[in-house]
Amino acid sequence: MHSKTGLGAIILAILILAAAAPSATAAPPTDACPLLTPAEISAVVGVTVGAGAHITPTYLKSCTWAPAGGATKDSATLLLALESAASYQSAKAMLQALANSQGKGGITMTPASGIGDDAIYSSVANYTKLIVKKGDVVFQLVIYGSFPIERKKEMEKTLAAKVLSKL
Repeated sequence: MHSKTGLGAIILAILILAAAAPSATAAPPTDACPLLTPAEISAVVGVTVGAGAHITPTYLKSCTWAPAGGATKDSATLLLALESAASYQSAKAMLQALANSQGKGGITMTPASGIGDDAIYSSVANYTKLIVKKGDVVFQLVIYGSFPIERKKEMEKTLAAKVLSKL
């Protein structure tokens, strides 16, 4: 009788501990600004940027960092936008369809290897954005400035690795 009671208590304790333990996968972040610091961004882009700011105060899933003192033609502004994991495949398919269409206007899609579970660059002219998927987290990084497109891609990839390290 004591062994059945003891075994039942142990099983109950294990179930309570399992229910109270944090899940192995954290919830996707809801605020983009804490995912990068001005120092991290400044070190990568070579321009001092100020604190991150939400585009609108009530929408926390996007954050911009701009040069301290205002933008110039040689400065860098960064946009980080969190997206839903459900939207990733449809956005990727839409961008690929645009890239494959006739008269696509120079849009290209390029895989970004070694970052997240899946990542792509979507580029046109001197504009590029990096879209990264890691588990249930999807985000976009865009660097605005007069840098060559390949340099923007390098900077976006470096900053994406910093974001991923905080997830």
